[in-house]
Amino acid sequence: MKAIILKEAGSSANLYHTELPLPEIKENEVLVKVKAISVNPIDVKARANEGVLTWIFNEERPVILGWDISGAVSKTGSQLSDFKIGDEVFGMVNFFGQGKAYAEYVAVPANQLALKPADISHEEAAAATLAALTALQVLNHAKVSKGQKVLIHAASGGVGHYAVQLAKNIGAFVIGTSSAANKDFVLGLGADEHIDYTSERFEELVTDADFVLDTMEGETLTRSIDAVKPGGMIISIPTGNFPQSDKDKAQERNVNLSELLVKSNGRDMKTIADLLEKGILKSHVSKTFDFKDMDKAHQSLETGRTKGKVVVTLSAD
Repeated sequence: MKAIILKEAGSSANLYHTELPLPEIKENEVLVKVKAISVNPIDVKARANEGVLTWIFNEERPVILGWDISGAVSKTGSQLSDFKIGDEVFGMVNFFGQGKAYAEYVAVPANQLALKPADISHEEAAAATLAALTALQVLNHAKVSKGQKVLIHAASGGVGHYAVQLAKNIGAFVIGTSSAANKDFVLGLGADEHIDYTSERFEELVTDADFVLDTMEGETLTRSIDAVKPGGMIISIPTGNFPQSDKDKAQERNVNLSELLVKSNGRDMKTIADLLEKGILKSHVSKTFDFKDMDKAHQSLETGRTKGKVVVTLSAD
């Protein structure tokens, strides 16, 4: 099978195309013939940064990056009855860990997958995996409810554009930040208000949010503490260890500062599949690349200006 391996961290030129044997599946796994792969910032960080690569894969080299797939079941484990050969499925594979998604075939625990809705393309389905799961799990963890005020940073990005839709479906009042160029896109997702982070101070416009989703860290996280009302919560996706100054500031304002790392979860994938099928949740795929151009997909994400998701497709043969 075609696969892309990474021998050491570095530029996108380090993504090496090769041929590998098909993966062996365990009794609780299915073998998926991949049609589309979603590429995420964590893919780029792992490829570019040896520390991140080791954090995820320990000392193993070479590795196969990637976690987000959509495709068709080509083989099932002996203990499975949930899926049959030919079923179209999608999911986030073995995150946090080795998903090995940059390949024609991927071995996946069946309890991490959901059936792909028939009217949703493989590109749209692959997009709605890590990013959509992150948004869903964050909002669930924060217990966001109807009528609450929610501030979502980078609302036009991968996680952000799903979070806006999901929070709005819950019945929250949603405020999204992005550049002015993406204002119409963010409002079109269902946001009630838009803030242009390049010309406006969001913490001056919002001071009573029940919940803030931080996807930016650094100064944005620090300033977000001023945007939350006492007793409210901030969940930061990229921040692993909060600076002590932010912890102190949050404590002074009685703001709950938390982090969350998304986890593979078939039940949550089924929720996403249901929302996609009903048209409540939609994937915005801004750019699509062929598997042979995975390096270009990484370069596109590295610009930091991605609207929605970047997806890589594999040929049908």
